[in-house]
Amino acid sequence: MQQRDLGRQGLTASALGYGAMGISLAYGPSDKKEGAATIRRAHELGVTFFDTAELYGQGENERIVGAALAPVRDEVVIATKFGFDLTGTRQSGVDSRPEHIREVVDNSLRYLGVDVIDVLYQHRVDPDVPIEDVAGTVKEFIDAGKVRYFGLSEAGENTIRRAHAVQPVSVLQTEYSLFEREAEILFPALRELGIGFVPYSPLGRGFLTGQAKPGAEYDSTDMRRRDARFQPGNYEKNLEATHRLAELGVVKGATVAQLALAWLLAQGDDIVPIPGTRSSQRLEENVAATGLTLDDADLKLIAEILPSGGFGARYAEAHLPTWD
Repeated sequence: MQQRDLGRQGLTASALGYGAMGISLAYGPSDKKEGAATIRRAHELGVTFFDTAELYGQGENERIVGAALAPVRDEVVIATKFGFDLTGTRQSGVDSRPEHIREVVDNSLRYLGVDVIDVLYQHRVDPDVPIEDVAGTVKEFIDAGKVRYFGLSEAGENTIRRAHAVQPVSVLQTEYSLFEREAEILFPALRELGIGFVPYSPLGRGFLTGQAKPGAEYDSTDMRRRDARFQPGNYEKNLEATHRLAELGVVKGATVAQLALAWLLAQGDDIVPIPGTRSSQRLEENVAATGLTLDDADLKLIAEILPSGGFGARYAEAHLPTWD
């Protein structure tokens, strides 16, 4: 698979990465063995960029990712994240105090079974901790050889610039897809600073697979049961958009998911989406999107189908990240 540069600090990754969250969290019951097998299959297909986090099962997901990739550790890039309060004691729900970052990093190294974390993200900005302190703490780990690259997630331009001034940021991770376009306002600053971009939920939480169903039909532990995009009113509009994309897919010999991923890849060679799946068959479908080329006419038609994104907010208002 083609490799892409993420930032100017030396980080490179396969054009398509793998997001492991769904193995442990948010999408209903899962099978750990199936998830681990899918991770290994991803590597066989050329995927070298794997994403996990402390939040995903309080270390459980990191253990699965680390164990699955242990035989090929030197061939892959493993990213993890800190920044949530898992004790329930902080009103903001986040915790990027330096002492907490140090604790999480030590745990993540142990859970992953590695000597160095390739990419360490702040998962969410902590309004109570200056970003300079966060960046400085990550810099300590980079200088000590325990972390290679610094990333941010769901951060705004001011925060990105302030962090970058202390420790160069290699990559920003934020939700971005045909359904969610807000991140595009950050692209000029990211490209000025030489920061790569990693879209999470690149398939609209699965809606852009063409296999979506109304929210009420998902398992009670599946976040899509409450996702606004899957609720009456929004669901029907989003479904109509995917039907129109499917018509283009017939012409291109591609699925809706492949069109959605190819569209993301066409937005810049500094972009690496990280779709997640527990299915090897779905994984192979996703990887095949890297070989799909969309011409100007295709991109124009897609823009007509979804001119400004999908219908429905990506999070409930209380949980929407605040960018600064």
